[in-house]
Amino acid sequence: MFAWMLLPLFVALILPETSDCASHPWHLLILSQQWPQTVCLMASEACKVPRAVDYWTVHGLWPKRAQMCNNSWHFDIKNVEDILSDMEQYWPDVIHPNSTQLWKHEWQKHGTCAATLETLDSQEKYFSKALDLYRNLDLNSVLQKSNIFPSSKYYMVEQIENALVSVLGATPKIQCMFPTKGVSVQTLGQIEFCFTKEFQLLNCTEGVPNVHISREGVQHNTYSEYAVCDRSMQVSYPPIEHLY
Repeated sequence: MFAWMLLPLFVALILPETSDCASHPWHLLILSQQWPQTVCLMASEACKVPRAVDYWTVHGLWPKRAQMCNNSWHFDIKNVEDILSDMEQYWPDVIHPNSTQLWKHEWQKHGTCAATLETLDSQEKYFSKALDLYRNLDLNSVLQKSNIFPSSKYYMVEQIENALVSVLGATPKIQCMFPTKGVSVQTLGQIEFCFTKEFQLLNCTEGVPNVHISREGVQHNTYSEYAVCDRSMQVSYPPIEHLY
């Protein structure tokens, strides 16, 4: 009898920690892209973006309402060696010269939950799929084709949204950094696209976590400096100030 009582404990000790994922169900994915200059502004007034980065970059691929599904499954840079150059180019940490900590954070918090899908069940699959979705959306080109460029010009949220919907056929979630006291213009910071588990675009109609870049450059999902842009307020799309 005593041996049977110990059996569940024994099984828990010898099996890898994979069951956590089952307790974090999710039904859609969010691909988040961020504008480097706004990330930089939120991190530090003196921040400069690396010279090679002059386009929207990947922030993350997030299963909705599921986080930290397997704390024992650690990120290993060796698992993404084949796609490392693409990650460095399109998924950089624009605040720090080494992006490894950003990737580690994204995998630990979001990738371990995404891994419940067979198509995302390894670190290489997860990061590769995020990059594929990013390239297929081609956000930079879509905005440019609608004459929406980083400049001193101001836009309305509706202009940006219409440009994206007309090409992509789905409504994204457009997020801004709200103005400080005395300023009447919000700053375009992040655009999120929603996908089914089969990677079909959906309208982003439900709330998603706001994201804040702290003054130390650490990313959190518990702050609110990014929020859905105010449709009645003008939007600044600031040119990138590069680090030379």
